[in-house]
Amino acid sequence: MINRSVAKILSKRYIILATLLLIAALGLVLLPSYQKNENVTAEHLLAKVINPERYMTQDVLADKIISKDPSILLVDVRKASEYEKYTLPGALNIPFDSILNPDFEGYLNQDQYDIVLFSNENFKADQAWLLLNRMNYKNLHVLQGGINGWYNTILNPPKPTENMPAAEFERYNFRQAAALHFGVGVKTQKNNKVEKVAPKKVVVPVVKKKKRKPEGGC
Repeated sequence: MINRSVAKILSKRYIILATLLLIAALGLVLLPSYQKNENVTAEHLLAKVINPERYMTQDVLADKIISKDPSILLVDVRKASEYEKYTLPGALNIPFDSILNPDFEGYLNQDQYDIVLFSNENFKADQAWLLLNRMNYKNLHVLQGGINGWYNTILNPPKPTENMPAAEFERYNFRQAAALHFGVGVKTQKNNKVEKVAPKKVVVPVVKKKKRKPEGGC
């Protein structure tokens, strides 16, 4: 028999899956420009939903940004007003309400990058991920925890306690270094103390890629 703890985990997982599928259904209703893709089955979509690899962690993303990994494209699905106040370095703003706008298809429906969608938490980004997967777009990911997670993990990392393993201290040291890289925790000249400063918005222009034309044919 399955013990209670395992049963609770399974129950929680099914609740999450049901919620995500409900979000997808609501999103399709709210976006009249949606066109059904018959090539994407419910089973195929569900397999993607339960795959944990669809999420990218804060640490992995920070490392990719610092190392200037050319394989990622960050997409901020929040409103333009939120994007203008603060976003991640190099992020492109495609608001959720415009996610299926044909003008943005060249960014989202291609195989040049790993697309990393993010919002304040996971809610809007998860909806965008589901809609784009329903359109059979490839290489889609969601930033785990979104902007809020970025602040609490990378820009303001919690210090590990003494009884935690060495790996946690290594991770903490990386996050502190990352915070300095992104302009947080700068030492002042007056007292040599670390003080937080608001990270500056850095937007790297993205060259729009045209979709490849199918080879062969007339």
